[in-house]
Amino acid sequence: MRKWITLIAIFIISLSTLSGCSNSKSLYSDEGQVFRKVIPQDMTTLDTTLITEAVSGDIAGQAFEGLYTMDKHDKAEPAVATSLPKKSNDGKTLTINLRKDAKWSNGDPVTANDFVFAWRKVVDPKTGSEFAYIMSDIKNADQVNAGKKPVKDLGIKALNKYKLQVKLERPVPYINELLALNTFDPQNEKVAKKYGKAYGTTADKAVYNGPFKVVNWQVEDKIQLVKNKDYWDKKHVKLDKVQYKVLKDGQAGTSLYETNSVDDTLVSSEQADKYKDSPSFNKRLTAGTFFIKMNQKNKPEFKNKNLRKAIAKSIDKETYVNSTLNNGSTVSNKFTATGTAKTPEGKDFASTVKSPLNFDKKDAKNNWKKAQKELGKKNVTFTLNVKDTPGAKISAEYIKSQIENNLPGVEMKVKQMPFKQKTNLELAGDFEATYSGWVPDYPDPTAFLQIMTTGNPQNNTDWSNKEYDKLIKDANGKLLQNEDERNATLQKAEEILLNDAPVAPIYQKGEAHLTNPQVKGLVYHKVGPDTTLKDVYIDKSIDRETGKKKK
Repeated sequence: MRKWITLIAIFIISLSTLSGCSNSKSLYSDEGQVFRKVIPQDMTTLDTTLITEAVSGDIAGQAFEGLYTMDKHDKAEPAVATSLPKKSNDGKTLTINLRKDAKWSNGDPVTANDFVFAWRKVVDPKTGSEFAYIMSDIKNADQVNAGKKPVKDLGIKALNKYKLQVKLERPVPYINELLALNTFDPQNEKVAKKYGKAYGTTADKAVYNGPFKVVNWQVEDKIQLVKNKDYWDKKHVKLDKVQYKVLKDGQAGTSLYETNSVDDTLVSSEQADKYKDSPSFNKRLTAGTFFIKMNQKNKPEFKNKNLRKAIAKSIDKETYVNSTLNNGSTVSNKFTATGTAKTPEGKDFASTVKSPLNFDKKDAKNNWKKAQKELGKKNVTFTLNVKDTPGAKISAEYIKSQIENNLPGVEMKVKQMPFKQKTNLELAGDFEATYSGWVPDYPDPTAFLQIMTTGNPQNNTDWSNKEYDKLIKDANGKLLQNEDERNATLQKAEEILLNDAPVAPIYQKGEAHLTNPQVKGLVYHKVGPDTTLKDVYIDKSIDRETGKKKK
């Protein structure tokens, strides 16, 4: 049945593609400089103060621009700012000059006040931003967000129309990269206030200051961007359009690629071997980790550490990434992803962390036996929330079979739902278990570890550990100038987290793509927005099929 549904979907898409080939307004038309990409899920918002997930973050990264952006080496470079911050001797005060030619897509200038307004909006408790914690390094941010101080006390000030002063709670070694995150983008106060809570809910309820602007967003269908004629650096933007098609079925995406209707699509595990010798086929390892979150509040049995560890160790991850995913993903027994940060000695931080959560059937069974005794129960049933995509269903079925076969007496039910609904339930803590992922926003282990501290909006497992909280607080405070001790502290914190196992790490996300060889200048990032499209162009002198120059 699933095969027939897929074939019908591909047929309908193919018909719409063919009927629109001569229409320059078609989503699939390659007329002019256009980059057409299939994405597996829709974005949730264009309000940069509310973005919590990768798709919205990636698209916002093309349509908005903050003080800094990430270069191809994931280092901050000036954007709306004219240079990197001028720092005071103690590193706690930043002075930042803004370019005077930056404009919004309605023609308004981008000013220092636009940053003051947006940052205050993020930490204002009335906004309810789930990412307000990311501003904790800004002076008074936490007190403002907790309602203990007024928003005017946030450590950002417009010294004049084009000069900002930012005061920090402490000197932060990665502050430049942190300020490149979407959450620190400006907002046009006039437009944001005009639309209020509706701001960013549709393409026309926002204005843009990035290389592109969003002109059409049809929920669960497509997102269309065009070159922003008011962008300060528009002469370096070669694309006229960016077209995103939302398709949850990877097979439909490859069908579109084969008919030259899109330039980039993910490849499903079933199709990876088919395309592995194609010049269009490529794999990349992201810095995103995926794990099972176990909610101790909604499922009291998850308060038992032995049960959590049994689940974490009961899944054969090697077979999962090689057979079920087959897209370049790697096994993960840790929380912080490989490629996120380096130790003072230059080693990858994740490689220095010891984890007890590797696949081990015997250990898993022993943990389960202890849990049964401690709980006074022989059976436990829980529900895992996953996305409503074919790939997510296959993954959930694999995980279910592993847990149930290796832990007799544990039953896992699977509940599929749209990505936005799943995300909202996670943020509300309304789930028993959920298959979740995280991508670092800046190049430091705290980009992962911070989210599991007590009270963090992303820590919706009800897990809390005072020692862990103190270690993260120290790493973000008194140890910032002591690299070696700070690194050891973060290693210890992650090992506490892994030994308590409030989440069960499964894999580090890889992606298998079919990408048109004509696409040049595409930059992928490990941290922050997934891509940068500013320098992308389509070289039509390249043969799409062979990847070589046309004769």
